[in-house]
Amino acid sequence: MIHSKTALTALYCLSIVGFGQAAWAAGEDTSNPPEKTKTSTECTSGKVWDEAKKECVDAKKSGLSDDILFKAARELAYAGQFENALKVLDAVGDQSSARVLNYRGYANRKAGRMELGMSYYRKALQADENYILARSYMGQALVEQGQIEEARVQLVEIRDRGGEDSWAYRALLETLGGVRQY
Repeated sequence: MIHSKTALTALYCLSIVGFGQAAWAAGEDTSNPPEKTKTSTECTSGKVWDEAKKECVDAKKSGLSDDILFKAARELAYAGQFENALKVLDAVGDQSSARVLNYRGYANRKAGRMELGMSYYRKALQADENYILARSYMGQALVEQGQIEEARVQLVEIRDRGGEDSWAYRALLETLGGVRQY
């Protein structure tokens, strides 16, 4: 029985590898990475591209909506610009939202600050225990730390919260299968 579950997990993991590396980056629950804009290709130091002004603007002084700022931070995280992503997240008005806390966790973890990243994942789950993307990233971090059983707990939590058909579930399952770490 254990061998057949292991084989099924391995087959499932191999079948989802075809989604492509971009699908497994630091994004929301989607198979498409954010479109690259001038935010990640031209703007620096916490600036974002303001489409109306046609220039890079300071995220904190921009007056842009939380959604636009969040999308910019997500784009920067996909581009591996973790410090810039954190600067843009600083400009988001709702600092207690699960999505902002989760991306703070992701950016800090990927920048080498594992414990700080984990603390943000925990805060994201305190804000919304059903935010399965935070559970997935936390699980991936747990795998990085060799805490496989704790990561499996997060996988079960994602499944039990209705996320079995989600990117969050597939990404953590793949990480547990040893195919890739995030």
